[in-house]
Amino acid sequence: MITRHIVSMLVANEAGALSRVVGLFSARGFNIDSLNVAPTQDKTISRLTLVTYCDAHLMEQINKQLNKLIDVIKLVIIQEDELINREMMMVKIVADQKTRPMFLQLAETFRSRVVDMSPTTLVIEITGSPRKLDAFLAMINDKDIRELARTGVTGVAVTGSGKCLEMPD
Repeated sequence: MITRHIVSMLVANEAGALSRVVGLFSARGFNIDSLNVAPTQDKTISRLTLVTYCDAHLMEQINKQLNKLIDVIKLVIIQEDELINREMMMVKIVADQKTRPMFLQLAETFRSRVVDMSPTTLVIEITGSPRKLDAFLAMINDKDIRELARTGVTGVAVTGSGKCLEMPD
């Protein structure tokens, strides 16, 4: 059965580390649905979070292959119910004088914020679970969206799950 898998790993923050992780996926025909990477409090280590859809057997293979990479310091596959995840999205919406109030109300309802406004557009920044962002988009007609950018999922294991990806000693 194909399911969503969230892989969180600590990797060496050096040139080529991300390329090797992504290369492993592409060389084996694995698809990455979402990818997010940034330095941690230790500037020599980055946290890489990726989302992929596959069956359990394939996820086991991915896990084994990733653990063989020299850049991977620590790797955890986090279950959905053990994850606090967030994503950020910015949406540039076509908004004239008639439609602007509706979009401003929608932004307020979703606890998002307007980060730019012109006579013809609004840029709304929204942060939350991927489900929240998808719900926001479902409320907007596709023709009203001029531009859309999403960061991809990032997350940490819930306290007490035992899956927390802590920094190495």
